[in-house]
Amino acid sequence: MGKRIKIFDTTLRDGEQSPGCSMNLQEKIQMAKQLELLKVDIIEAGFAIASEGDFISVREIAKTIKDCKVASLARTLPKDIDYAWDAVKYAASPRIHTFIATSDIHMKHKLKMKPQDVIERAVSMVKYAKKYCTDIEFSAEDGTRSDPEFLAELFEQVINAGATVINIPDTVGYTTPEEYYDFITKIRERTSNIHRAEISVHCHNDLGMAVANTLAAARAGVTQFECTINGIGERAGNAALEEIVMAIKTRKDIIDLDCHIDTTQIMRTSKLLSTITGVHVQPNKAIVGSNAFAHESGIHQHGVLEERSTYEIMTPESVGLTTNKMILGKHSGKHAFKERLNSLGYTLTEEELTKAFKKFKELADKKKVVYNRDIEAIVTGGIIHIPETYELKSFVINSGNVITSTASVALKRREEIIEEASTGDGPVDAVFKAIERIVGINLVLEDYGLHSVTEGKDAQGEAVVKISHQGKMYRGRGLSTDIIEASINAYLSAVNKIADEISRMDKDEKIS
Repeated sequence: MGKRIKIFDTTLRDGEQSPGCSMNLQEKIQMAKQLELLKVDIIEAGFAIASEGDFISVREIAKTIKDCKVASLARTLPKDIDYAWDAVKYAASPRIHTFIATSDIHMKHKLKMKPQDVIERAVSMVKYAKKYCTDIEFSAEDGTRSDPEFLAELFEQVINAGATVINIPDTVGYTTPEEYYDFITKIRERTSNIHRAEISVHCHNDLGMAVANTLAAARAGVTQFECTINGIGERAGNAALEEIVMAIKTRKDIIDLDCHIDTTQIMRTSKLLSTITGVHVQPNKAIVGSNAFAHESGIHQHGVLEERSTYEIMTPESVGLTTNKMILGKHSGKHAFKERLNSLGYTLTEEELTKAFKKFKELADKKKVVYNRDIEAIVTGGIIHIPETYELKSFVINSGNVITSTASVALKRREEIIEEASTGDGPVDAVFKAIERIVGINLVLEDYGLHSVTEGKDAQGEAVVKISHQGKMYRGRGLSTDIIEASINAYLSAVNKIADEISRMDKDEKIS
């Protein structure tokens, strides 16, 4: 048994800050529940003071999660710390994570503060946070470009003030593995009370060395790794949780570490994040890419068929994949469907199973073969429940290369059927404009994508749209063997998120 490493997942905070990866409340809660199943030690749920939405998300996650610590980020400011505590105080195990920049370049140009003032601010705010919470993490932003002598002095004082975790982040992905090892070793040698706190690292991937730097830091005595699912995060992203964990599990001969992650949940967690954000990993991405356990070359196929270890250093099953090749179609029964769901890592209630099986049967009537990705699309499409303020009843398209495209769309809102028609630059544009007329709010289509979920002429089309309303981005996803219907479903998915948010805001105003 190697040295125990705690996994601090910041997908919902640092990860969500990456362009195109924002999530709504229901999506964040679903993601947090999956991180709990993955058995991460700490979930950084957000930056509570950043917005009202962030505060609510952190608060609701803190109320929901029972088996992980829940943390909120806060600057070294009283108001930030107040907000952080008000959000995480409901957690079974809360943590306040406060930070201030410590590099010369940040102190001079961003903070406009002298080093001694930074120390005084950090110490006073750790003490301030300590009155709320026993578990306080302190981070030195841009740590790897800071003076190690200065950091040692700062860390010694914040530990005396009550910090229980000291984070030395490579905020801009600047360092290299050996340099990081030497840097952390020097700080440990110069901080007399460092044994009273855990040491953490948070590495960015600007030079492609985030995972390597994180693992190198462990040799210097670090016991907490900060990372994200799929490596999402600011700029080039963060150290990828799945890569760190599988390196630990696979190379125990040279990496004498251990963690409590349930690796069989890795693929499911990765896919859930991709489904929520609409940001898919590249096929050759380590561990979770679609090609990570695929073999096309004849030489490779022959080797793997004879002995897996010829070309696979870890098994697909270890990260939650399956080699099951059972074909599902319209003649398959509910039992076979349930078995396939279980093999894919999904456990549904009887009501959810009935609903998913009905969708499967409807799809099976349109397709000869229903693939695993079809089934995952059915299940993940229904995991995150957004009330359907608007429901599609019917649509009629008139389009061609010599006429202007027109669309007539009928939506159900409560018990009322509302119908509108519009013209557009093509059938998709026409139906989107008709829907906008029905809902009566100004919407801007920022992005639209369409791709096949599986192979074949009868494959489902998956449409993904991003629309903005009052400066905020909303993402919708729709599935159908009819690409126009898939596009409508995606647009309505985003519209219903807007309607749900407006409804929640109205309720909050009434309560206040």
